[in-house]
Amino acid sequence: MDKLDPFIDKLFDKHRSVSEFLPDINETQEFTDRLIRLLFPNYPCDRKEQYRMRFRELEVKLEKLMILLDSNMEGDPYEQSRRFFEEVPVIYTLLVKDAEAICRFDPAVTSLQEVICAYPGFYAIAVYRFANLLYRRGVPLLPRIMTEYAHGKTGIDIHPGATIGKSFFIDHGTGVVIGETTIIGDNVKIYQGVTLGALVVKKSMAAKKRHPTIEDNVVIYAGSTVLGGETTIGHDSVIGGNVWLTESVPAHSVVYHTSTVKIRNSKDKGSYDDFSI
Repeated sequence: MDKLDPFIDKLFDKHRSVSEFLPDINETQEFTDRLIRLLFPNYPCDRKEQYRMRFRELEVKLEKLMILLDSNMEGDPYEQSRRFFEEVPVIYTLLVKDAEAICRFDPAVTSLQEVICAYPGFYAIAVYRFANLLYRRGVPLLPRIMTEYAHGKTGIDIHPGATIGKSFFIDHGTGVVIGETTIIGDNVKIYQGVTLGALVVKKSMAAKKRHPTIEDNVVIYAGSTVLGGETTIGHDSVIGGNVWLTESVPAHSVVYHTSTVKIRNSKDKGSYDDFSI
């Protein structure tokens, strides 16, 4: 144990100096869940005053989470928290439109309540929209913790810096990746396994637009990958499953990945079996 003492001392000093500037991850996750549960009817609440009190509690909680970030943040924590909650009604309206879009396009949905309570796509979008609000206000780290929490619960990875329009629909969702500088228009639908990513992964590209632009009314089916900051999918386009795109396509395009079927004979059998997974 004595041999470990210097390492433990070093670790303790390092941890103490870093943790003084980090928001508590568990508290951040709890704040995220409480905020979403309060906006949608999962909290039993008989009196209007209870709602008012719970909103105030969350406002104070957010303020406390941001106090540790004060030196790296624009504005003071009290002001940031107050302004965040002033915009909650706007986010709420956007989320209702997202839930309605899922209701409209998924034939398996039986009610709006089902979407709100049980759809991972809706949960991931809800967390993203609040994290994006903090991100745009210059709050560091907190938005990233929030969206990574949603990522862990849903398998849907949306960077808080992405720009996403109204009535966004994610069907199933697992494996969806939406990069920081992605721009998504209104009424866009994407399915599981879709990646909207960067074409080149270099640290020097951090300040540049690295991820694609998806215009209004686009549908991107499962497993497709769209890469590059200058890649634009024109409005009202359909990108089929398993498509790999690194170039722009004009509005009203239909892009499909075509499967190739080859009829083999007994002499070809060896060559087709010669692969591993």
